[in-house]
Amino acid sequence: AARRAGARLRRIAGWIARRVGGRAGEEAPTPAPQAGRHCAGGRGFVAGRLTVTVGAAKAYVGLGANLGDPEAALGSAIVALRGIDATEVVRCSGLYRSASIGAEGPDYLNAVAELRTSLAPLALLAELQRIEAAHGRVRSHRNAPRTLDLDLLLYADKCSATNALTLPHPRLHERAFVLLPLAEIAPGLVIPGLGAVVDLLPAMAGQRIDKL
Repeated sequence: AARRAGARLRRIAGWIARRVGGRAGEEAPTPAPQAGRHCAGGRGFVAGRLTVTVGAAKAYVGLGANLGDPEAALGSAIVALRGIDATEVVRCSGLYRSASIGAEGPDYLNAVAELRTSLAPLALLAELQRIEAAHGRVRSHRNAPRTLDLDLLLYADKCSATNALTLPHPRLHERAFVLLPLAEIAPGLVIPGLGAVVDLLPAMAGQRIDKL
């Protein structure tokens, strides 16, 4: 199973590398998102809000759930992200099913959304936590099962480490369920201090993950 997962990741990494011309860090052309769609089935999603100012930051948010109806929770979360002031959802990856890593409960469904926002990082984080709470997220103990998990993965090129927020997300480069959705929607992405997404993927070969 590990060999099959590794081969699948290598095929995906090769496909992504070809899309960006085989050069790590090269900015890939981004197709225009289609309006009115959400994450399920690999479809894109774009908001119609026009409140974002010129010069807004690009941010990436990881979505996950493994309790209740995870697919419905992720779809609802994308709708909630659209409602954040001065923020728009540019695109969203497809859904991925992954095994829990260091956590309890059933498999997770995961996705990644690209945002454009005029909010500062901590203000955006507060909005994500508000959405989590509205979806019944209870922080009972570390790695508890989750009705909804929203992680601020990246905010522009910002690197910081405080008690409230670390950017980039400190475990981003260790999780296939983050890197594969990121590579799907931003194949040319370079993570500050860590390198190109396509170069980080091969190390995820031992992690079970399937695109729905």
